[in-house]
Amino acid sequence: MGTAAADGTGTGAAPADGATAGIALLLRPPRPRAAWRLLPARVFAMCAVELQKLRHDRTELYTRAVQPALWLLIFGQTFTRIRAIPTGGIPYIDYLAPGIIAQSAMFIAIFYGIQIIWERDAGILNKMLVTPTPRSALITGKAFAAGVKSLIQAVVVIVIAAVLGVALTWNPLKLLGVGVAVVLASVFFSCLSMTIAGIVLSRDRLMGFGQAITMPLFFGSNALYPVSVMPGWLQAVSKANPLSYQVDALRGLLLGTPAHLAADFGVLAVAAALGIAAASSLLGRLAR
Repeated sequence: MGTAAADGTGTGAAPADGATAGIALLLRPPRPRAAWRLLPARVFAMCAVELQKLRHDRTELYTRAVQPALWLLIFGQTFTRIRAIPTGGIPYIDYLAPGIIAQSAMFIAIFYGIQIIWERDAGILNKMLVTPTPRSALITGKAFAAGVKSLIQAVVVIVIAAVLGVALTWNPLKLLGVGVAVVLASVFFSCLSMTIAGIVLSRDRLMGFGQAITMPLFFGSNALYPVSVMPGWLQAVSKANPLSYQVDALRGLLLGTPAHLAADFGVLAVAAALGIAAASSLLGRLAR
């Protein structure tokens, strides 16, 4: 009897202990995840949300392929016949193709700030800013979504260039490097656009600024012609232009021309980091 009573007491204590542990879990907040695990998850979530929009409307991919195709078909083939621009012995259309890849990626990213202003006007941005997601994660997610869109555009341009007979490499490691260069540059240009959005606070003003800087960025780089043929002042602009470093990396990887890959990727990485920091610091102005 005593043993049975003891056993009964023992079996009755276990549920009590379990209930106490359950109540303790309810009263004690869960241990927060480390920041190094939380931040990438938030960035990935924001990037996935942005790319969901592309799933529902792929029109942008098709329409944006028209301009690079025209550059290669008309400008590239015409100047290949003229042979007016020194390209180091390679056909001009081959020399031009990496520049058009960089240009098409930049044109996608440079107007990305319009979308964040639209989200402000629709009340979406304020809802995102009151969540625990850090502003840097929000900006980084959007910037990398712009990089993925630009990467898709780069694939389209590479296919068009291959159809036109451009001698590009198909080395998987070099193509991976091309993808990294495109994404890093797109992160910078999209953050530049979102930084301008945080300053001008208006879609119309941002459109004006975007149109004012895209052509100088493009023509002030080595996308169309070597730096050596530029006047001195334009060479200085080209050296400060991240697009020039992207084009140099793309030419070195895709065509095998002499390039400074370590410096190119270093400049692109630093530019992307500075762009994220600048856009994050100005994001709060859009919510006011």
